[in-house]
Amino acid sequence: MDTRLPDTSRRPPVLARGQIIAYALPAIPLAALTLPLYVLVPTFYTETLGLSLASVGFALLLVRLFDAVNDPLIGWAADRFRPRFGRRRTLFALSLPLTAVSTLMLFWPPAGVTTAWLVAWGLMLSLGYTAALIPFSAWGAELATDYHGRARIAGWREALTLVGTLVAIALPFAIGFDQTANAQPGGLHGLAVLGIVVFAALPLLGAIAVIFTPEPSEHSRTRLDLRTSLAHLARNQPFVRLIAAFFLNGLANGIPATLFLYFVSERLGPPDARGPLLFLYFLCAIAGVPFATWAARRFGKHRAWCYAMLAACLAFAPAPLLGEGNLLGFALICVVTGLLLGFDLVLPPAIQADVIDVDTADSGEQRSGAYFAAWSLATKLSLAGGVGIVFPLLAGFGFDPSSNVGSVQGLTALAIAYAWAPIAAKLAAIALMWNFPLDEAAQIELRNRIETT
Repeated sequence: MDTRLPDTSRRPPVLARGQIIAYALPAIPLAALTLPLYVLVPTFYTETLGLSLASVGFALLLVRLFDAVNDPLIGWAADRFRPRFGRRRTLFALSLPLTAVSTLMLFWPPAGVTTAWLVAWGLMLSLGYTAALIPFSAWGAELATDYHGRARIAGWREALTLVGTLVAIALPFAIGFDQTANAQPGGLHGLAVLGIVVFAALPLLGAIAVIFTPEPSEHSRTRLDLRTSLAHLARNQPFVRLIAAFFLNGLANGIPATLFLYFVSERLGPPDARGPLLFLYFLCAIAGVPFATWAARRFGKHRAWCYAMLAACLAFAPAPLLGEGNLLGFALICVVTGLLLGFDLVLPPAIQADVIDVDTADSGEQRSGAYFAAWSLATKLSLAGGVGIVFPLLAGFGFDPSSNVGSVQGLTALAIAYAWAPIAAKLAAIALMWNFPLDEAAQIELRNRIETT
Protein backbone atom coordinates (compact mmCIF):
# COMPACT_ATOMS: atom_id res chain seq x y z
CA MET A 1 0.00 0.00 0.00
CA ASP A 2 1.25 3.52 -0.85
CA THR A 3 1.62 6.16 1.87
CA ARG A 4 1.30 9.74 0.60
CA LEU A 5 4.14 12.14 1.33
CA PRO A 6 4.33 15.89 0.81
CA ASP A 7 5.45 16.93 -2.65
CA THR A 8 8.80 18.62 -2.08
CA SER A 9 10.13 18.32 -5.63
CA ARG A 10 12.05 21.25 -7.04
CA ARG A 11 14.75 21.66 -9.64
CA PRO A 12 18.15 21.75 -7.91
CA PRO A 13 20.58 24.54 -8.84
CA VAL A 14 23.28 23.81 -11.39
CA LEU A 15 26.41 22.74 -9.55
CA ALA A 16 29.61 24.72 -9.88
CA ARG A 17 32.62 22.84 -11.17
CA GLY A 18 34.27 22.99 -7.74
CA GLN A 19 31.26 21.27 -6.16
CA ILE A 20 31.32 18.56 -8.80
CA ILE A 21 35.04 17.96 -8.19
CA ALA A 22 34.48 17.88 -4.42
CA TYR A 23 31.78 15.25 -4.94
CA ALA A 24 34.01 13.20 -7.24
CA LEU A 25 37.14 13.19 -5.05
CA PRO A 26 36.24 10.03 -3.03
CA ALA A 27 36.20 8.15 -6.33
CA ILE A 28 40.02 8.13 -6.16
CA PRO A 29 40.38 5.87 -3.08
CA LEU A 30 37.21 3.93 -3.93
CA ALA A 31 38.69 3.10 -7.34
CA ALA A 32 41.85 1.89 -5.66
CA LEU A 33 39.67 -0.88 -4.19
CA THR A 34 38.10 -2.10 -7.42
CA LEU A 35 41.11 -3.04 -9.56
CA PRO A 36 43.19 -4.57 -6.74
CA LEU A 37 40.32 -6.73 -5.51
CA TYR A 38 39.76 -8.32 -8.92
CA VAL A 39 43.24 -8.16 -10.46
CA LEU A 40 46.00 -7.65 -7.88
CA VAL A 41 44.58 -9.47 -4.85
CA PRO A 42 44.04 -12.81 -6.67
CA THR A 43 47.55 -12.60 -8.12
CA PHE A 44 49.13 -11.63 -4.78
CA TYR A 45 47.34 -14.30 -2.75
CA THR A 46 48.23 -17.01 -5.29
CA GLU A 47 51.73 -16.09 -6.50
CA THR A 48 53.17 -14.44 -3.37
CA LEU A 49 51.23 -16.02 -0.50
CA GLY A 50 51.00 -19.43 -2.16
CA LEU A 51 47.25 -20.05 -1.92
CA SER A 52 45.80 -22.22 -4.67
CA LEU A 53 44.11 -20.66 -7.70
CA ALA A 54 40.89 -22.60 -7.05
CA SER A 55 40.71 -21.62 -3.35
CA VAL A 56 41.21 -17.92 -4.09
CA GLY A 57 38.59 -18.05 -6.84
CA PHE A 58 36.17 -19.80 -4.49
CA ALA A 59 36.84 -17.29 -1.70
CA LEU A 60 36.12 -14.31 -3.92
CA LEU A 61 33.03 -16.02 -5.30
CA LEU A 62 31.75 -16.37 -1.71
CA VAL A 63 32.24 -12.66 -1.25
CA ARG A 64 30.16 -11.95 -4.35
CA LEU A 65 27.41 -14.30 -3.18
CA PHE A 66 27.32 -12.26 0.04
CA ASP A 67 26.81 -9.21 -2.16
CA ALA A 68 23.67 -10.81 -3.59
CA VAL A 69 22.05 -10.22 -0.18
CA ASN A 70 24.09 -7.25 0.96
CA ASP A 71 23.54 -4.94 -2.02
CA PRO A 72 19.70 -4.99 -2.11
CA LEU A 73 19.48 -4.42 1.66
CA ILE A 74 21.83 -1.44 1.54
CA GLY A 75 19.99 -0.06 -1.49
CA TRP A 76 16.70 -0.29 0.39
CA ALA A 77 18.24 1.38 3.46
CA ALA A 78 19.77 4.13 1.31
CA ASP A 79 16.31 5.15 0.09
CA ARG A 80 14.48 4.77 3.44
CA PHE A 81 17.17 6.39 5.62
CA ARG A 82 16.21 10.08 5.96
CA PRO A 83 18.30 11.80 8.66
CA ARG A 84 18.39 15.60 8.92
CA PHE A 85 21.88 15.77 7.37
CA GLY A 86 20.69 14.00 4.21
CA ARG A 87 20.08 10.39 3.25
CA ARG A 88 22.91 10.22 0.67
CA ARG A 89 25.65 12.05 2.55
CA THR A 90 24.95 10.45 5.95
CA LEU A 91 25.08 6.79 4.90
CA PHE A 92 28.14 7.48 2.76
CA ALA A 93 29.96 9.10 5.69
CA LEU A 94 29.06 6.26 8.08
CA SER A 95 30.50 3.64 5.72
CA LEU A 96 33.99 5.11 5.45
CA PRO A 97 35.64 3.77 8.67
CA LEU A 98 34.70 0.13 7.99
CA THR A 99 35.83 0.40 4.37
CA ALA A 100 39.18 1.94 5.31
CA VAL A 101 40.01 -0.63 8.01
CA SER A 102 38.94 -3.61 5.89
CA THR A 103 41.12 -2.42 3.02
CA LEU A 104 44.17 -2.27 5.26
CA MET A 105 43.57 -5.77 6.62
CA LEU A 106 42.98 -7.35 3.21
CA PHE A 107 45.87 -5.62 1.44
CA TRP A 108 48.38 -6.11 4.29
CA PRO A 109 47.85 -9.70 5.48
CA PRO A 110 50.07 -11.20 8.18
CA ALA A 111 52.51 -14.06 7.66
CA GLY A 112 50.90 -17.49 7.39
CA VAL A 113 47.62 -16.10 6.10
CA THR A 114 44.95 -18.61 5.03
CA THR A 115 41.92 -18.54 2.77
CA ALA A 116 39.78 -17.78 5.84
CA TRP A 117 41.51 -14.39 6.20
CA LEU A 118 40.73 -13.57 2.58
CA VAL A 119 37.07 -14.54 3.04
CA ALA A 120 36.59 -12.71 6.36
CA TRP A 121 38.12 -9.39 5.40
CA GLY A 122 36.76 -9.70 1.87
CA LEU A 123 33.25 -9.83 3.37
CA MET A 124 33.94 -6.81 5.59
CA LEU A 125 35.36 -4.84 2.70
CA SER A 126 32.39 -5.78 0.55
CA LEU A 127 29.98 -4.54 3.22
CA GLY A 128 31.78 -1.23 3.71
CA TYR A 129 32.44 -0.65 0.02
CA THR A 130 28.80 -1.28 -0.90
CA ALA A 131 27.56 0.99 1.88
CA ALA A 132 29.81 3.72 0.45
CA LEU A 133 29.30 3.15 -3.26
CA ILE A 134 25.49 2.94 -3.43
CA PRO A 135 24.71 6.27 -1.73
CA PHE A 136 27.71 7.83 -3.49
CA SER A 137 26.38 6.77 -6.91
CA ALA A 138 22.79 7.74 -6.09
CA TRP A 139 24.08 11.10 -4.82
CA GLY A 140 25.73 11.81 -8.17
CA ALA A 141 22.71 10.65 -10.19
CA GLU A 142 20.43 13.05 -8.30
CA LEU A 143 22.72 16.10 -8.40
CA ALA A 144 21.69 16.83 -12.00
CA THR A 145 18.33 16.34 -13.68
CA ASP A 146 19.19 17.04 -17.32
CA TYR A 147 20.36 14.50 -19.92
CA HIS A 148 23.82 15.97 -20.57
CA GLY A 149 24.41 17.32 -17.06
CA ARG A 150 24.39 13.77 -15.78
CA ALA A 151 27.07 12.81 -18.29
CA ARG A 152 29.15 15.77 -17.06
CA ILE A 153 29.00 14.66 -13.42
CA ALA A 154 29.66 11.03 -14.38
CA GLY A 155 32.59 12.18 -16.51
CA TRP A 156 34.31 13.96 -13.61
CA ARG A 157 33.65 11.07 -11.24
CA GLU A 158 34.94 8.43 -13.62
CA ALA A 159 37.98 10.51 -14.59
CA LEU A 160 38.98 10.61 -10.91
CA THR A 161 38.09 6.93 -10.66
CA LEU A 162 40.73 6.30 -13.30
CA VAL A 163 43.24 8.45 -11.39
CA GLY A 164 42.65 6.18 -8.40
CA THR A 165 43.08 3.17 -10.62
CA LEU A 166 46.45 4.46 -11.82
CA VAL A 167 47.53 4.92 -8.19
CA ALA A 168 46.41 1.35 -7.51
CA ILE A 169 48.62 0.14 -10.34
CA ALA A 170 51.66 2.33 -9.73
CA LEU A 171 52.18 1.67 -6.01
CA PRO A 172 52.20 -2.15 -6.01
CA PHE A 173 54.41 -2.44 -9.07
CA ALA A 174 56.77 0.42 -8.21
CA ILE A 175 57.38 -0.74 -4.63
CA GLY A 176 57.20 -4.47 -5.28
CA PHE A 177 54.28 -6.76 -5.87
CA ASP A 178 55.86 -9.94 -7.15
CA GLN A 179 57.91 -12.44 -5.14
CA THR A 180 60.83 -10.20 -4.31
CA ALA A 181 62.59 -9.28 -1.11
CA ASN A 182 60.11 -6.45 -0.60
CA ALA A 183 57.00 -8.59 -1.15
CA GLN A 184 57.15 -11.24 1.55
CA PRO A 185 54.09 -12.06 3.67
CA GLY A 186 53.76 -9.53 6.48
CA GLY A 187 56.32 -7.17 4.92
CA LEU A 188 55.67 -3.65 3.65
CA HIS A 189 55.10 -4.61 0.01
CA GLY A 190 53.36 -2.49 -2.62
CA LEU A 191 49.86 -3.80 -1.96
CA ALA A 192 50.29 -2.99 1.75
CA VAL A 193 51.35 0.58 0.94
CA LEU A 194 48.26 0.91 -1.25
CA GLY A 195 46.14 -0.24 1.70
CA ILE A 196 47.74 2.41 3.91
CA VAL A 197 47.08 5.12 1.31
CA VAL A 198 43.40 4.14 1.02
CA PHE A 199 43.13 3.95 4.82
CA ALA A 200 44.25 7.60 5.03
CA ALA A 201 42.73 9.09 1.87
CA LEU A 202 39.21 7.66 1.96
CA PRO A 203 38.07 9.40 5.20
CA LEU A 204 39.81 12.65 4.21
CA LEU A 205 38.42 12.95 0.67
CA GLY A 206 35.07 11.61 1.83
CA ALA A 207 34.87 14.43 4.37
CA ILE A 208 35.57 17.02 1.65
CA ALA A 209 32.72 15.62 -0.44
CA VAL A 210 30.29 15.58 2.49
CA ILE A 211 31.13 19.15 3.53
CA PHE A 212 31.23 20.88 0.13
CA THR A 213 28.66 18.98 -1.96
CA PRO A 214 24.97 19.62 -1.31
CA GLU A 215 22.41 16.94 -0.61
CA PRO A 216 20.22 16.57 -3.74
CA SER A 217 16.52 17.34 -3.64
CA GLU A 218 14.19 14.38 -3.29
CA HIS A 219 11.34 14.05 -5.80
CA SER A 220 9.22 11.49 -3.96
CA ARG A 221 5.45 11.94 -3.77
CA THR A 222 4.74 8.53 -2.25
CA ARG A 223 6.48 5.82 -0.28
CA LEU A 224 6.05 2.32 -1.68
CA ASP A 225 5.92 -0.92 0.22
CA LEU A 226 8.51 -3.55 -0.71
CA ARG A 227 6.24 -5.62 -2.94
CA THR A 228 5.01 -2.62 -4.93
CA SER A 229 8.55 -1.27 -5.17
CA LEU A 230 9.86 -4.51 -6.70
CA ALA A 231 6.94 -4.64 -9.10
CA HIS A 232 7.75 -1.17 -10.42
CA LEU A 233 11.40 -2.10 -10.83
CA ALA A 234 10.53 -5.25 -12.80
CA ARG A 235 8.17 -3.27 -15.07
CA ASN A 236 10.85 -0.72 -15.90
CA GLN A 237 11.79 -2.15 -19.28
CA PRO A 238 14.55 0.38 -20.11
CA PHE A 239 16.18 -0.57 -16.80
CA VAL A 240 15.89 -4.30 -17.50
CA ARG A 241 17.55 -3.86 -20.89
CA LEU A 242 20.26 -1.60 -19.50
CA ILE A 243 21.15 -3.83 -16.54
CA ALA A 244 21.33 -6.89 -18.80
CA ALA A 245 23.61 -5.08 -21.25
CA PHE A 246 25.70 -3.69 -18.42
CA PHE A 247 26.15 -7.14 -16.91
CA LEU A 248 27.24 -8.63 -20.23
CA ASN A 249 29.65 -5.79 -20.94
CA GLY A 250 30.93 -5.95 -17.35
CA LEU A 251 31.61 -9.66 -17.79
CA ALA A 252 33.40 -8.87 -21.05
CA ASN A 253 35.60 -6.34 -19.23
CA GLY A 254 36.01 -8.39 -16.06
CA ILE A 255 37.48 -11.48 -17.73
CA PRO A 256 40.43 -9.71 -19.41
CA ALA A 257 40.93 -7.52 -16.32
CA THR A 258 41.29 -10.63 -14.16
CA LEU A 259 43.56 -12.39 -16.65
CA PHE A 260 45.63 -9.36 -17.73
CA LEU A 261 48.63 -10.04 -15.49
CA TYR A 262 48.68 -13.74 -16.38
CA PHE A 263 48.29 -13.06 -20.12
CA VAL A 264 51.25 -10.68 -20.20
CA SER A 265 53.62 -12.77 -18.07
CA GLU A 266 52.66 -16.25 -19.31
CA ARG A 267 51.68 -15.63 -22.93
CA LEU A 268 53.76 -12.63 -24.03
CA GLY A 269 56.81 -13.29 -21.89
CA PRO A 270 58.32 -10.56 -19.68
CA PRO A 271 56.53 -10.17 -16.30
CA ASP A 272 58.18 -6.77 -15.80
CA ALA A 273 55.97 -5.37 -18.59
CA ARG A 274 52.76 -6.03 -16.66
CA GLY A 275 52.78 -2.84 -14.60
CA PRO A 276 53.66 -0.42 -17.44
CA LEU A 277 51.10 -1.99 -19.81
CA LEU A 278 48.35 -1.88 -17.20
CA PHE A 279 49.25 1.73 -16.41
CA LEU A 280 49.15 2.59 -20.13
CA TYR A 281 45.69 1.00 -20.46
CA PHE A 282 44.13 3.07 -17.67
CA LEU A 283 46.03 6.22 -18.62
CA CYS A 284 44.41 6.01 -22.06
CA ALA A 285 41.03 5.49 -20.38
CA ILE A 286 41.38 8.95 -18.81
CA ALA A 287 41.87 10.37 -22.30
CA GLY A 288 38.77 8.46 -23.39
CA VAL A 289 36.47 10.23 -20.90
CA PRO A 290 36.16 13.56 -22.82
CA PHE A 291 35.69 11.59 -26.05
CA ALA A 292 32.82 9.75 -24.38
CA THR A 293 31.06 12.94 -23.28
CA TRP A 294 31.55 14.43 -26.77
CA ALA A 295 30.18 11.30 -28.44
CA ALA A 296 27.17 11.33 -26.10
CA ARG A 297 26.30 14.83 -27.29
CA ARG A 298 26.91 13.92 -30.91
CA PHE A 299 25.16 10.53 -31.13
CA GLY A 300 23.21 10.13 -27.89
CA LYS A 301 24.46 8.21 -24.88
CA HIS A 302 23.25 4.71 -25.76
CA ARG A 303 24.36 4.81 -29.40
CA ALA A 304 27.78 6.22 -28.49
CA TRP A 305 28.22 3.36 -26.03
CA CYS A 306 27.31 0.82 -28.73
CA TYR A 307 29.88 2.28 -31.14
CA ALA A 308 32.55 2.04 -28.42
CA MET A 309 31.71 -1.60 -27.61
CA LEU A 310 31.84 -2.54 -31.30
CA ALA A 311 35.24 -0.86 -31.68
CA ALA A 312 36.50 -2.73 -28.60
CA CYS A 313 35.50 -6.05 -30.17
CA LEU A 314 37.55 -5.23 -33.25
CA ALA A 315 40.53 -4.19 -31.13
CA PHE A 316 40.45 -7.32 -28.94
CA ALA A 317 40.13 -9.80 -31.82
CA PRO A 318 43.86 -10.08 -32.73
CA ALA A 319 45.11 -10.42 -29.11
CA PRO A 320 45.27 -14.28 -29.01
CA LEU A 321 47.23 -14.26 -32.26
CA LEU A 322 50.12 -12.26 -30.79
CA GLY A 323 53.34 -14.23 -30.48
CA GLU A 324 55.69 -14.33 -27.52
CA GLY A 325 57.48 -11.03 -27.01
CA ASN A 326 55.10 -9.00 -29.20
CA LEU A 327 54.73 -6.24 -26.63
CA LEU A 328 54.35 -3.46 -29.21
CA GLY A 329 51.30 -5.09 -30.76
CA PHE A 330 49.75 -5.64 -27.36
CA ALA A 331 50.57 -2.06 -26.30
CA LEU A 332 48.57 -0.80 -29.31
CA ILE A 333 45.64 -2.95 -28.22
CA CYS A 334 45.96 -1.48 -24.72
CA VAL A 335 45.86 2.06 -26.11
CA VAL A 336 42.72 1.50 -28.20
CA THR A 337 40.81 -0.54 -25.62
CA GLY A 338 41.88 1.88 -22.89
CA LEU A 339 40.37 4.82 -24.78
CA LEU A 340 37.16 2.84 -25.20
CA LEU A 341 37.07 1.95 -21.51
CA GLY A 342 36.34 5.64 -20.88
CA PHE A 343 33.02 5.12 -22.69
CA ASP A 344 32.19 2.06 -20.54
CA LEU A 345 32.82 4.05 -17.36
CA VAL A 346 30.99 7.28 -18.20
CA LEU A 347 27.99 6.42 -20.37
CA PRO A 348 26.20 3.52 -18.60
CA PRO A 349 25.94 5.36 -15.22
CA ALA A 350 24.64 8.45 -17.02
CA ILE A 351 22.02 6.31 -18.78
CA GLN A 352 21.17 4.68 -15.44
CA ALA A 353 20.23 8.07 -14.01
CA ASP A 354 17.80 8.54 -16.92
CA VAL A 355 16.34 5.07 -16.37
CA ILE A 356 15.58 5.94 -12.74
CA ASP A 357 13.41 8.80 -14.04
CA VAL A 358 11.16 6.20 -15.68
CA ASP A 359 10.50 4.66 -12.28
CA THR A 360 10.13 8.00 -10.48
CA ALA A 361 7.56 9.22 -13.01
CA ASP A 362 5.65 5.94 -12.85
CA SER A 363 5.80 5.09 -9.13
CA GLY A 364 6.01 8.53 -7.54
CA GLU A 365 9.00 7.59 -5.35
CA GLN A 366 12.61 8.47 -6.15
CA ARG A 367 14.48 5.23 -5.40
CA SER A 368 17.97 5.77 -6.77
CA GLY A 369 19.46 3.66 -3.98
CA ALA A 370 17.50 0.57 -5.01
CA TYR A 371 18.53 0.99 -8.63
CA PHE A 372 22.20 1.52 -7.88
CA ALA A 373 22.09 -1.49 -5.56
CA ALA A 374 21.03 -3.59 -8.54
CA TRP A 375 23.72 -1.83 -10.56
CA SER A 376 26.37 -2.56 -7.94
CA LEU A 377 25.36 -6.20 -7.71
CA ALA A 378 25.49 -6.60 -11.50
CA THR A 379 28.96 -5.01 -11.50
CA LYS A 380 30.29 -7.33 -8.82
CA LEU A 381 28.74 -10.45 -10.29
CA SER A 382 30.12 -9.68 -13.73
CA LEU A 383 33.61 -9.07 -12.34
CA ALA A 384 33.36 -12.16 -10.16
CA GLY A 385 32.79 -14.21 -13.29
CA GLY A 386 36.39 -13.49 -14.19
CA VAL A 387 37.54 -15.13 -10.95
CA GLY A 388 34.93 -17.64 -9.87
CA ILE A 389 34.26 -19.09 -13.32
CA VAL A 390 37.32 -18.46 -15.46
CA PHE A 391 39.95 -19.50 -12.90
CA PRO A 392 38.55 -23.01 -12.36
CA LEU A 393 38.06 -23.46 -16.12
CA LEU A 394 41.65 -22.48 -16.84
CA ALA A 395 42.84 -24.82 -14.09
CA GLY A 396 40.84 -27.59 -15.80
CA PHE A 397 42.70 -26.90 -19.06
CA GLY A 398 46.04 -27.20 -17.29
CA PHE A 399 46.92 -23.54 -16.77
CA ASP A 400 48.98 -23.13 -13.57
CA PRO A 401 50.49 -19.68 -12.83
CA SER A 402 52.82 -21.14 -10.18
CA SER A 403 54.48 -23.41 -12.75
CA ASN A 404 57.58 -22.16 -14.51
CA VAL A 405 56.56 -23.73 -17.80
CA GLY A 406 52.93 -23.55 -18.90
CA SER A 407 51.32 -26.23 -21.05
CA VAL A 408 50.43 -25.36 -24.65
CA GLN A 409 46.81 -26.25 -23.99
CA GLY A 410 46.70 -24.08 -20.86
CA LEU A 411 48.26 -21.07 -22.59
CA THR A 412 45.90 -21.41 -25.54
CA ALA A 413 42.92 -21.51 -23.20
CA LEU A 414 44.29 -18.42 -21.44
CA ALA A 415 44.55 -16.50 -24.72
CA ILE A 416 41.04 -17.44 -25.86
CA ALA A 417 39.49 -16.66 -22.48
CA TYR A 418 41.33 -13.33 -22.35
CA ALA A 419 40.16 -11.92 -25.69
CA TRP A 420 37.63 -13.95 -27.66
CA ALA A 421 35.20 -14.93 -24.90
CA PRO A 422 34.59 -11.24 -24.01
CA ILE A 423 33.78 -10.38 -27.63
CA ALA A 424 30.70 -12.62 -27.59
CA ALA A 425 29.43 -10.92 -24.42
CA LYS A 426 29.99 -7.43 -25.85
CA LEU A 427 28.11 -8.27 -29.06
CA ALA A 428 25.13 -9.41 -26.99
CA ALA A 429 25.24 -6.13 -25.03
CA ILE A 430 25.29 -4.14 -28.28
CA ALA A 431 22.19 -5.99 -29.51
CA LEU A 432 20.33 -4.98 -26.35
CA MET A 433 21.33 -1.30 -26.44
CA TRP A 434 21.32 -0.44 -30.16
CA ASN A 435 17.64 0.64 -30.26
CA PHE A 436 17.38 1.70 -26.62
CA PRO A 437 14.16 3.73 -26.24
CA LEU A 438 15.32 6.42 -23.80
CA ASP A 439 16.96 9.31 -25.65
CA GLU A 440 17.26 13.01 -24.78
CA ALA A 441 13.74 13.92 -25.90
CA ALA A 442 12.19 11.09 -23.87
CA GLN A 443 14.23 12.06 -20.80
CA ILE A 444 13.07 15.70 -21.02
CA GLU A 445 9.46 14.53 -21.15
CA LEU A 446 10.03 12.35 -18.07
CA ARG A 447 11.55 15.24 -16.09
CA ASN A 448 8.57 17.44 -16.99
CA ARG A 449 6.22 14.77 -15.63
CA ILE A 450 8.26 14.38 -12.44
CA GLU A 451 8.63 18.09 -11.69
CA THR A 452 5.10 19.25 -12.57
CA THR A 453 3.14 16.49 -10.84
